[in-house]
Amino acid sequence: MSGASGIAADQLRSVVERIERLEEEKKAISDDIKDVYGEAKSNGYDTKTLRSIVRIRKQDDNERQEQEALLDLYLHALGMAPDIQS
Repeated sequence: MSGASGIAADQLRSVVERIERLEEEKKAISDDIKDVYGEAKSNGYDTKTLRSIVRIRKQDDNERQEQEALLDLYLHALGMAPDIQS
């Protein structure tokens, strides 16, 4: 190709190749994360709970508190909240 279309094709190829490399890196990281969860499971940890903890730690404090308040509200509305006894 020549002219502008050749430059655009080179740029497009470069973008696609960068995306492909990043996808490969993402898969490698995903595999590493699966390995860590597998290791945790073999040490007796519940992976579902670990995933919840990781998700919660990503949230900022206000977002987390809001979600906890909504969960508490919904549980009470459904009669599923634990009774608090003193």
